[in-house]
Amino acid sequence: MSVRREIPEYDGIYFITITCSQWLHLFELSSGYEEVYKWFDHLKSKGHFIVGYVIMPNHIHALIAFRNTQGVSINSMVGEGKRFMSYGLVRRLKEKNEHEVLVKLSSLVNATDRKRGKRHEVFEPSFDWKECRSNRFINQKLDYIHANPCRGAWNLVREETEYVHSSAKYYETGEGIYVITNHTELEDIDLTKAL
Repeated sequence: MSVRREIPEYDGIYFITITCSQWLHLFELSSGYEEVYKWFDHLKSKGHFIVGYVIMPNHIHALIAFRNTQGVSINSMVGEGKRFMSYGLVRRLKEKNEHEVLVKLSSLVNATDRKRGKRHEVFEPSFDWKECRSNRFINQKLDYIHANPCRGAWNLVREETEYVHSSAKYYETGEGIYVITNHTELEDIDLTKAL
């Protein structure tokens, strides 16, 4: 589990990883990939940019360009996204009668959170992040994200562009199931200025 660290800035491009509790395959089990796209849409509606992503069965990697958040921490925005994705995933798990999984997620809630009304621990409490300050680093992270479904124990597809829940195809062909902003388009956008 990662150590919680606050993102000190209020704008910039960040590589963010959100992991399902105990690496459970919650996106796959719930068919809940759409919940991530809803969060991305919310971020876009606030003026932020989705630069790249992959939604794996049990975690998300995303490159997000945050426009000046006017004093709202990026950690808070990611936390809000995790909360709303959690509601959606739990709803979908209930619809699919995934009772054992829901019991497991309920058992993971600590006593303090349970007193506050939390019922399920869908994601690991913290998330990992790295600030991306150069095109070289952004490209490195995009390569990592896009190769994720093809590597290691996953081997979900042979070619990066075959994995539906990834921006790989969008970078390769300009098409995909979710529209992203190519990081080169951000060169003329001042992220320090709010909308």
